Amino acid sequence: MKLKALLAVVLSLATAGIASAEGASTTAAQHPEPQQWAWDGVFGKFDRQQLQRGYQVYKEVCAACHGMHLVSFRNLSQPGGPEFTEAQMKAIAASFKVPALNENGEVVERTGIPADRFPSPYPNEAAARAANNNAYPPDLSVIIKARHDGANYVHALITGYSDAPAGFQLLPGLNYNPYFEGHQIAMPAPLVSDGQVTWPEGNPPATKDQMAKDVVAFLTWAAEPKLEERKAMGVQVIIFLLVLSALLYLAYKRLWRDVDH
Repeated sequence: MKLKALLAVVLSLATAGIASAEGASTTAAQHPEPQQWAWDGVFGKFDRQQLQRGYQVYKEVCAACHGMHLVSFRNLSQPGGPEFTEAQMKAIAASFKVPALNENGEVVERTGIPADRFPSPYPNEAAARAANNNAYPPDLSVIIKARHDGANYVHALITGYSDAPAGFQLLPGLNYNPYFEGHQIAMPAPLVSDGQVTWPEGNPPATKDQMAKDVVAFLTWAAEPKLEERKAMGVQVIIFLLVLSALLYLAYKRLWRDVDH
């Protein structure tokens, strides 16, 4: 009798677990499709024009809600990144207002300088949540590194907004996105139409997909500003090790040429 009762309990728990797993699978985030990125591979590098376009998408679309407190304005003109000219970088810094203290210790705003970091659009977390239906917009400095399959995930998230399928219970104030865990996200679609950002002549058409790829490239650089330098160093180390291995092998053959082994 006790055995039957025990089996019944185990069976009920297993059934509940399966049902729970099935329910969870219906709201699990959809896996993003892999994209072709210029910086992939051993010899991959950033496209400077793409990084500059990506910055423009960030400034005109993302900066209203997201800051990048780990990135300084001066980084925009340094090698390995967007490589804006010194004058362009200073103009970008001056287009932002950053918090500062006056001589009386009061908080004021001043024009940004190259040494400043990208400011948050909100004075504190409480203000950010109050403006975003209690959702806290994350800082984008290292968002690519902070998310699994970072670049592909962020691209899919930006371009993956759609209407909720029939029968899906979408909570008030949230938006449907199959690439977000739970499929419900507080952030509205940031890119809503082609041509939302205007680029100078000589650039590809500003489609939603192109704008998404460009801002992902910019955010990837923000998260890994030394990516190109690191890859170049890796190639040099591999070449050095190959040459060293060849020299060691030749030395071994010479030293032990008269010894049977």
